Amino acid sequence: MTIRIAPIRRGRRAESLLPMIDVVFFLIIFFMMVSHFAAPEPFAVARPTSDGTEAVAGELSLFLDAAGQWGHVGPDGAVMGDAALQSLQAALQDRCAVVDCTETPAILLLHADAEAPASLLAEALPKLLAMGFADLRLITVGE
Repeated sequence: MTIRIAPIRRGRRAESLLPMIDVVFFLIIFFMMVSHFAAPEPFAVARPTSDGTEAVAGELSLFLDAAGQWGHVGPDGAVMGDAALQSLQAALQDRCAVVDCTETPAILLLHADAEAPASLLAEALPKLLAMGFADLRLITVGE
C-alpha cells in the first residue's frame, strides 16, 4: 500500500486586496469632506492686470462681462442681467440672517472684464453700497 501525497505547490499566495480598497474609500470620503468646490463662473471674464499679489477672499461674487452684462451665481445657478443684482441682494440678506452684517460686513468680490465699460461699473457702485456692501474688491491677475 502506497500513500499518495499531493505535490506541494510553491509560489506566492494571493494577497487580499480588501484592506487596500478600504483605505482608498476612506481617502475618497476624507477628501470629499474637507474639499471646497468652487461655483462655476456664469461667463468667461478676462480680468484686468495689476502689480498686486495680495490674495483675496470673500463670500459673494458679482461678474461683469465685456458687453456690460451682470452675472451672479446663486443657489439656483447662474443668473444674468439685472436679475443678477436682485439675486446678489437676496444672497446678502440670507447671509445677514445668519451673520450680523454690522459687525462683520460682507465682502463682495467683483470680477469685471478688462474691456467692461467703466461707466457701468461706476454707476453700480452706489447701488451696491445701498444694498449693504461696504467692502468691494476688484479681482485682478498679476502681470
